[in-house]
Amino acid sequence: MNYSDKLLFDILSKVSVIAIVGASSSLHKPSYKLMKYLQEKSYKIIPINPKYAGQKILGERVFPSLSECNTKIDMIDIFREKEQITDVAKEAVKNSKRLGISVFWMQLGLINDEARIIAQKSGMTVIMNRCPKIEICRLNKE
Repeated sequence: MNYSDKLLFDILSKVSVIAIVGASSSLHKPSYKLMKYLQEKSYKIIPINPKYAGQKILGERVFPSLSECNTKIDMIDIFREKEQITDVAKEAVKNSKRLGISVFWMQLGLINDEARIIAQKSGMTVIMNRCPKIEICRLNKE
């Protein structure tokens, strides 16, 4: 999983709407911290989590799933167990044209080749085992 700096920079420069699959309202959870950071960097965040459906996290309405989302999404960033990522990939592919999903991003520690193949076959760019916050900081020398 050696991704070029150019690829990562291009992705993070071009996307503007990011769905966080597995978003949490807990201030101490990594997904919450990432959402807050990305909002501060002017990304629009769409939280996805059936546990918080209909509520708001950081001012954004939470959707129970990608299938029930009605907002354009450039990239999804996954905070789910490894075993759940294949199902997330299938749902992303099913909704990719309707929502405009072009990037399937798996957080640090998440590697799932089956999900990668599913997403890539639909034309999505796939990033595994990386954190957008870390990459933004690294690439922008923050």
